[in-house]
Amino acid sequence: MAEDSDKDSKTEDPTDKKITDALDKGNTAFSKEITTAASVLALLMATWFFVPHIVGELSQSLRLLLGNISDLPMHTPEDASSVIFMIVKEAGKAIAPLLLILMAFGFVAAISQNMPRFIGNRIQPKFSRISLAGGLKKLFGKQGMREFVKSIFKFSAAGLIAFLAFLSQQDLILNSMHVEAGQIPFGIRIIFMQILMGLLLMTVVLATVDFVWVKKDWFDDLKMTHQEVKDETKQSEGDPTLKAKARSLARDRARSRMMGEVQNASLVIANPTHFSVAMRYDPKVDAVPKILAKGQDLIALKIREIAEENDIPVYEDVPLARALYKIVQVEGDLPVEFYAPVAAVIKALGKKIPGMVQ
Repeated sequence: MAEDSDKDSKTEDPTDKKITDALDKGNTAFSKEITTAASVLALLMATWFFVPHIVGELSQSLRLLLGNISDLPMHTPEDASSVIFMIVKEAGKAIAPLLLILMAFGFVAAISQNMPRFIGNRIQPKFSRISLAGGLKKLFGKQGMREFVKSIFKFSAAGLIAFLAFLSQQDLILNSMHVEAGQIPFGIRIIFMQILMGLLLMTVVLATVDFVWVKKDWFDDLKMTHQEVKDETKQSEGDPTLKAKARSLARDRARSRMMGEVQNASLVIANPTHFSVAMRYDPKVDAVPKILAKGQDLIALKIREIAEENDIPVYEDVPLARALYKIVQVEGDLPVEFYAPVAAVIKALGKKIPGMVQ
């Protein structure tokens, strides 16, 4: 019951970090039925394209070997072992391409689901893997029941496919006693291919359903509670309280640095109490006026206070001060649209601006 309650509380989709951690630990969505379907496809292709050639070569090799068996020494156990080795060698040469095809298709089916990676934890011995209770839980649990249903379906479908294949070729089977022995393998190949095509269709359908099922179960198992998402966000991005405090400190430092620049200003344009914008304009250094500070309310008053303490002229223009405050950026140049009105202010202040010549 506790386990069901825990699952019910996991209503949030897993984060990218949770999914990445699961993949790094080898916890991936993997359907064995896709590998089975790939193996059946490999067998079908091998039977269609390669088996006739392989059987022909193997028959020829064995015919030559066994046809001259009387010429081979068979006096000692070593001689018999040598003959057996030659037969096995010829058979191995014939079967090797089939095995390579099966391995290649199996490998492609595996990496198409998840790229291979070395996970040391997966090969470490764990006593929980040999637990009787754990084994029973796995056997009679959700996964065990799913595997049982799949097994019943596969056995039933395979039996039905084989029955229909033999039924469709019953004339060929019944007439096989009247044909030459060399023709029998071709009849067997036809029946075998029909069975493989039916199995391929069945395994593709089963693999598709199973992969969707496995992927959903894997995703559901990774789901998180709302608290887990909050904790992970806090760990990855930092405590919101500490971040807010850090932002506040950064603003304070920037404000202190800005206020320290006011004493270097050439003039301050202000709305009497609400807005103040301090700028520097030295024709020898600045192509256009540079904004050193701006502020509203108490900061605006502080800018005026520093300006008056340092004999920096303060020009009161309500609409201009308000417009400048909204648009200009500290440490930026004066925007083009303000050239004319600020030039008029500079002309009006004249020699009061440090560095200016009337």
